[in-house]
Amino acid sequence: MIDYPKYKKVLLCTDFSDNSYRAFEYAFGIAKRDDGVLYLLHIIPDVLDQNYPEFISSMKRENIFQAKEALQKSSEKQLDNLYLNKIKNKDNAKCIIKTGREDNEILKYAAEEKIDIIVIGTHGKTGLKHLLLGSVAEKIIRQSSIPVLVIPSKEKLTHTR
Repeated sequence: MIDYPKYKKVLLCTDFSDNSYRAFEYAFGIAKRDDGVLYLLHIIPDVLDQNYPEFISSMKRENIFQAKEALQKSSEKQLDNLYLNKIKNKDNAKCIIKTGREDNEILKYAAEEKIDIIVIGTHGKTGLKHLLLGSVAEKIIRQSSIPVLVIPSKEKLTHTR
C-alpha cells in the first residue's frame, strides 16, 4: 500500500466566486481527511494603488482609509457566510485577509506559514481575456514550490464525449 502525503496545512485562495466555493469543497475535504488546518485566504487587490497613483494622491486620506476598511469588513463577512458557517470545528480554520497583488501575497503567505498544499479555483478565461487579465492560478502554479490543486470552472467540466 502506498502512503499518500498528509496535508496538515491547506490553503484555500478565494475571490468569493462560485468556483472559489467549489475549490473550498476540495480544500475542506483534504483538511478534514488529513486532520489538518484550513487557511482561508482572500486578497484585496491594490489595483488603485498600482494603476492610478494620481487618483489616490488626490483623494482625501480618510476616504481611502474608509474604503479600505469597508472592503476589509465586507471580506470578513463573506469569509464567515460562505465558508466558516460550513465548518463545525472552527479551531481547524483560519481566515486571513491581505492586500496586494494576488499571486505575490498568496505565495508569500504560503511560505511564511509553511503551507503543505494550495487549493485555488480558476475561471477558465482564454484568449484576449486571459492575455489581458492573466491568471492568478497559472502564476501560482509556475512559481510555487509546493503542490497546487487547481479546480477548473464548472463549465470546463461539462464536456461531451
